[in-house]
Amino acid sequence: MCNQRLEGKVAIITGGARGLGQAMAEEFVREGAKVVACDMEDLTYQNDSVEGYKLNVTDVEGCKALTEYVKEKYGKIDILVNNAGITRDALTRKMTDEQWNLVVDINLKGVFNLTRFVGPVMQADGKGSIINISSVVGEFGNIGQANYAATKAGVIGLAKSWAKEFAMKGDAVRVNAIAPGYIMTDILKTVPQDLLDKFAKQTMLGRLGEPIEIAKAALFLASDDASYITGHVLSVNGGMRL
Repeated sequence: MCNQRLEGKVAIITGGARGLGQAMAEEFVREGAKVVACDMEDLTYQNDSVEGYKLNVTDVEGCKALTEYVKEKYGKIDILVNNAGITRDALTRKMTDEQWNLVVDINLKGVFNLTRFVGPVMQADGKGSIINISSVVGEFGNIGQANYAATKAGVIGLAKSWAKEFAMKGDAVRVNAIAPGYIMTDILKTVPQDLLDKFAKQTMLGRLGEPIEIAKAALFLASDDASYITGHVLSVNGGMRL
């Protein structure tokens, strides 16, 4: 049996109940990790190496408690994937304060809330990998998604800042971002087929992505195979043109 790339590592994945979070959790486990999958909902799958944990990333004290819990139970935190996120789409002139604030609180502030506690734990251990899940919309913008685009651009800025901050004392803490394109999660399965075909034609590869393809990218950045990669944005979008 070949060596597993995450053997003995402990990972926290937010938004881990389904979709990309589930795909990443299951892929990390296949490669030897123990995963704490955080979400406001129950996990939609079962795996002996995946522990479900109820968490609202907007709750600062809850994020602190999670960090302390994982550190006490497993002794360390090797990987953090900031994946939790939502959309509340509307044209800017029609966007409500509630739509703006909710997306910013979860997608941007939620990433800060958890990393402010996990990052120092990794610094104390001298190593770790943090991955912020951004979006092609965060790179190029999109009509009707000003709130979402702002947050997904923001987590790229956080990744680049933290890559410098958490390594400034010589610790091998790496921070990167992944910017997925249109991926066939449950949300896209509700979109009419003609729109899905349109999205697919906007890519160089002529198709939409699968969750496992984002999970594989996250696995690479989480593993020691990416030991010299930090402050980077990995676009996984099939060559998409918005």
